[in-house]
Amino acid sequence: MIVVMRPQALPAEIDGVCDLIRSQGLEAFVSEGQERVIIGVVGRDIESVAHIGTLPGVEQALRVTHPYKLASLEHHPDRTRITIGDVPIGVGAPLVIMAGPCSVESRDQLLTTARCVRREGATVLRGGAFKPRTSPYTFQGLGDDALDLLAQAREETGMPVVTELTDAAQIETFDRRVDLIQVGSRNMHNFALLRALGQTRKPVLLKRGFGSTIEEWLLAAEYILAAGNSNVIMCERGIRTFERATRNTLDLSAVPVLRELTHLPIVIDPSHGTGRRALVGPMALAAAAVGADGLLIEVHPDPPRALSDGDQSLSFPEFGALMDELRRLEFMRATDPLPTKASLPPAGVAGERERIDAIDVELVRLLEERGRLALSIQASKGFDAHGHDVERERALVRRALDGATGVMDEDELRTVLAAVIRASRAMQRRHAAA
Repeated sequence: MIVVMRPQALPAEIDGVCDLIRSQGLEAFVSEGQERVIIGVVGRDIESVAHIGTLPGVEQALRVTHPYKLASLEHHPDRTRITIGDVPIGVGAPLVIMAGPCSVESRDQLLTTARCVRREGATVLRGGAFKPRTSPYTFQGLGDDALDLLAQAREETGMPVVTELTDAAQIETFDRRVDLIQVGSRNMHNFALLRALGQTRKPVLLKRGFGSTIEEWLLAAEYILAAGNSNVIMCERGIRTFERATRNTLDLSAVPVLRELTHLPIVIDPSHGTGRRALVGPMALAAAAVGADGLLIEVHPDPPRALSDGDQSLSFPEFGALMDELRRLEFMRATDPLPTKASLPPAGVAGERERIDAIDVELVRLLEERGRLALSIQASKGFDAHGHDVERERALVRRALDGATGVMDEDELRTVLAAVIRASRAMQRRHAAA
């Protein structure tokens, strides 16, 4: 049941509703919105408070139609925003990129990768410490040593870290040393583990079980929410189907479906979802386009030599190129209309061709000058510094469009400017590597 309080409901009236709910052995979850308070009622005998709509300050009492109460939009009409360390994800936040190796293999491997993904714009570092594997003979992770290395990487880069928890006995350790606790696909139905994670306030990244429906996935999230932890992030990582062309079938339709059902943030894992390096980039772009709040991407210094999941890990150049495409997708969404201006008067064909040739020469000169300035800025900041500022790029595009004549439309001009920015970033990356 959902109890909607009146906009002017007094604190004493809210407390009175909660007291009645608890007196009947039920649980009350209070959600404070901008205009009104909503109270979720969870328990076995909801009929014992069927009269709750008559209490002072109550506007209406609604029966929840979904079996998951706290995860539903009925309980929490406003989408949730969660903070991972100091990185926000969810409503109003930019796309969050969580990147790093599938497994932490060594200090050098992890720190090299962490520096790369931070430089390219990732804001959360992923890395497996404990690896539940299908075969007992494959690499199982470095365990506690990997947690120490992740802490070192966080100290150096400032990025919060996410890694998978496999045993409820480790929760206290993870609570101290990890910023986002991942529940893997195999543990989505480990209800004892989910209840234990509900006792902490650490954000939880809940991966979808490889054979689970969306409703089962949301009910798994409900275990964590009902135990008291409201910081749950849903992660689609592909489901098992009869298709063998990919490792799993990445269900991108889950994003708009979840948007209609839950207020929780949604992350897509295109690495596990496809199992093929060549497919990670296209599916990451598709996930961003369909409305995902974040991406979980595997990156390795030398994917063919990775101890786990090398086939689906991106190299550093591949990750950099993907980040460029994701930024282009982000600022290409601007919708400010471009005012129509009068076309330039025509000139003779010979004169027009001569002018085009001169413009092309000038364009190359200006691009070279722009490149030198970009390298100078990068050198002054240090080559490990991240070179992109999406807000500044958006303003750059807007200023450039303001000077247009209307001959090329806004989409055409944005395409040209996006290509210039991508080429500039590729040049910076090449010089940084050299």
